[in-house]
Amino acid sequence: MTVQAFGAFITHESDPSAAVRGLAPVVHRDNITAVSPTEYELDELQWGRRLNGPCKAPSRNASPVGRSLPPTPGELERSQPPTPKRDQAVDAIVQSISNPPRNRWRVAAASVMFFLLGLNDAATGALIPYLEKDYHIGYAIVSLIFITNALGFISMAPVIQLIESRLGRTRSYIIATSMMSIGYITIVCSPPFPVVVLSFYFLGCGMGLFLAMTNAFIVNLLNGTVVLGFCHGLYGLGGIVSPLIATAMVSSGIHWAHFYFITLSISLLSVLLMGWSFRGFESDAAVQLLSSLERTASRQAAGSAELTKVQVLKRAVKNRTTLLGATFVFFYQGAEVAISGWVISYLIHYRRGDPSHVGNVTSGFWGGITVGRFILTHFAHKVGEKFAVVLLIIGAAIFQLLVWLVPNIIGNAVAESIVGLFLGPIYPCATAVFAKLLPKSIQISSLSVVTSMGSSGGALVPFITGILAQKLSTVALHPVVLISFASMSVTWFLLPRIGKRTE
Repeated sequence: MTVQAFGAFITHESDPSAAVRGLAPVVHRDNITAVSPTEYELDELQWGRRLNGPCKAPSRNASPVGRSLPPTPGELERSQPPTPKRDQAVDAIVQSISNPPRNRWRVAAASVMFFLLGLNDAATGALIPYLEKDYHIGYAIVSLIFITNALGFISMAPVIQLIESRLGRTRSYIIATSMMSIGYITIVCSPPFPVVVLSFYFLGCGMGLFLAMTNAFIVNLLNGTVVLGFCHGLYGLGGIVSPLIATAMVSSGIHWAHFYFITLSISLLSVLLMGWSFRGFESDAAVQLLSSLERTASRQAAGSAELTKVQVLKRAVKNRTTLLGATFVFFYQGAEVAISGWVISYLIHYRRGDPSHVGNVTSGFWGGITVGRFILTHFAHKVGEKFAVVLLIIGAAIFQLLVWLVPNIIGNAVAESIVGLFLGPIYPCATAVFAKLLPKSIQISSLSVVTSMGSSGGALVPFITGILAQKLSTVALHPVVLISFASMSVTWFLLPRIGKRTE
């Protein structure tokens, strides 16, 4: 028999159709493994390779009658696609300013509100001298508007989570903007001073509800620090134009209360904008998927019912980051509002400046805040928020000291603008750091506490400044601000280190 005939014989005998005719397959002993499936011994040996050339490797997906032994459970597990880790799944659904697309309108509507808050806060300092003259009151009495404004923030802090969970994000925003509109309607009617004080309480309630929900929403977006810096930059932009408009109006003989027609118009517009843009917020696909992942991951840990809103608030209040963050923002906003509210009175009464000119110094201060939030926030995010905040506090303290020591109005105005430049990025950077340190389950409650305490500082520190100015002089502004900067530094160093999230 020739070699060619022998090879043909072997090829014929290894035909798989032979198994169909009832021949038992021969299993090679060296290939009985759970990892690699076995074939017929004749196919494995490939005796006709030299004569017929290399054979094609048998396909794993092919299903010949005489296939190998069934795979073991270990092989089945290896054949399944790997289950994605929960952190990777959550990262895949992180919302951004364009995902879902409606977030563009939500951020835009929130930006209008931030601009309104800047108009509101910066106008107070420019209008204080005219309130004192109109109602025949002193520094200490007029400072009550800061106190009631803070009480509005504080009284809303315990119920923000409850309002948002019961009524939804859309109705909560409508309530916030409506309360601010009520406050502005009352002020433009030029009521007695006690009613003006009560109006600032409603403004504080509305602003506190808005800020807590919006800060938690924006800071959890992709590049949330930069987006939040932009929104707070618009807050600073409102702070720039507000003193200019208010000073021009009252200098031309328009009653100080009529300035608030501008803020009233924007707040009424925001009722519609916020209500429309956040419609369907809870039903977004990304939010639903994230909520599903949260429920799946916490099913064994939760065991039974979810935490009540009171328990969430208690957990938030006991959290170390919440307490330190609230203290930090207390002194930050206290220093910011004290400068904005009293620097004009300082330049008028201590530096003997012209009221029609020094009213623009507040605009310079808010201009610095705006530039800082638009530009420096990006660089602070690059170098790291925790380190950047330390440098910003030091820079602000140095130039505030120059305002105190240099007896020159123009030099004071320039230095105060640079103080605003350094202060601008601090708030969005600090909020981003707090969000990284806080568990998501208590984020809204914690940020509402931080926001309310910030407003408390924005009321108490200017109030103390007013009391000291009544007894001493408006030069008391500078030691109060510098002490606030020192307190900010201490609480910032006490914050925990930023680690990887575990929830």
